[in-house]
Order: sequence, then C-alpha cells, then structure tokens
Amino acid sequence: MSLSPEAASQQTHEICAMAPVVPVLIIHEVTHARPMAEALMAGGLPALEVTLRTPAALDAIREMAQVPGGVVGAGTLLTPADVDAALEAGARFGVSPGATDTLLDACETNGLPILPGAATASEAMRLAERGYEMLKFFPAEASGGAPALKALASPLPRITFCPTGGVSPSNAQTYLSLPNVICVGGSWVAPSDAATKGHWSAIEALARAACALGQTR
Repeated sequence: MSLSPEAASQQTHEICAMAPVVPVLIIHEVTHARPMAEALMAGGLPALEVTLRTPAALDAIREMAQVPGGVVGAGTLLTPADVDAALEAGARFGVSPGATDTLLDACETNGLPILPGAATASEAMRLAERGYEMLKFFPAEASGGAPALKALASPLPRITFCPTGGVSPSNAQTYLSLPNVICVGGSWVAPSDAATKGHWSAIEALARAACALGQTR
C-alpha cells in the first residue's frame, strides 16, 4: 500500500515523539537482538533504529520486531533494495542519512514511513516541499550542532528534527531544549561492550537515564 509524504512524515513524527531518544543500533550478533530490545524497551525507549551496516542487521530486525511494545525501524537506507529488505524483515519505519528521489519514491510506493536526512536549509526546504516535515539532522555535530538547528527554527517553523551523529549524554539535553527538536538519535544507550558481555541490566539503566532527559523539557 502506497503512502503519501505527508502521511509518512506524520507517522515518523509520532514514532519520534514516543521517547526523547531513539537508539541507533549497530548489531553484529543476532543473539543480542531480542535481549537488547527488551532492555531498551524496559528502560522506556520503544522506538529502535537498527542500522543496515552489518550482515546481522536484517535478522536482528526480525527478532526485535517480535518483542511486544516496540517499534523497530531500519536505518542507513540507501537504495530501493534496502527498502524491500527492511520491509521483508518487519521494519515499521526507515531512516536515511540523506534523501534521493529514488529512495523516497521506493518508500512511498511500498508504504514505508521514512525519516529522511538533511544537513542544510536547502535540503530541509526541498524535503518540506515534497511533504516531509519530520527530518533527521545528520551529521548533527559536524553540521553545526545545536546552534545550527536553533538558527533553522525561526525561518523553517514547520520542520522538526531528530538530530543524530555526535549526540551524547553531554549534549543531548541541549538539543532537546530546542523547539524544533522532537527527539535525538544516539548509540550510547547500547554500547557494544555491554552487549558482548550480556550486561542487559546496564543497557536498561542507560535507557532509563536517556528517557529521563525528556522530563525536564
């Protein structure tokens, strides 16, 4: 079933609004997927982005998609083939570092809500012209960080962002304080060493701390 850009943007906005942080996950072992999802969700972070950067990613999405209460998406979508694979694995949304017409066409045709990336005012305006007003600001820190996003808020008041790339516990609150930021994306809530050692309680604690970042907004 096809999906209009406006409907897609509304759906990704709702997903981004579920919690102040969307974990950006690079999973190397499929066996880590389910316990990691359970720990993150128990900590209050239900929306998860599994990046398509490892051979285990699609199988990890399949496992995570079976955990009740979560919304699992596929990150680093670059091609129509990525869109097809993400949908087949059970992804409910997609995330891309940028945006091309070919990729957006594939997402719209196949009904996959996408959070497309933008790093400049022109890129954001072009996406908004097509109907996308919930965007990923990437790479956030390298593109000017919170000051850059703050500068975009006044001239582009309808566009909201999920900054990702260099976001950490030390600067997440600064991003979240901005009126045009709905959530942030970050990998610090699921460190690879904790997953390797099976320290799921530590990941749950990190998720709880990340969730608490939104309580002071």
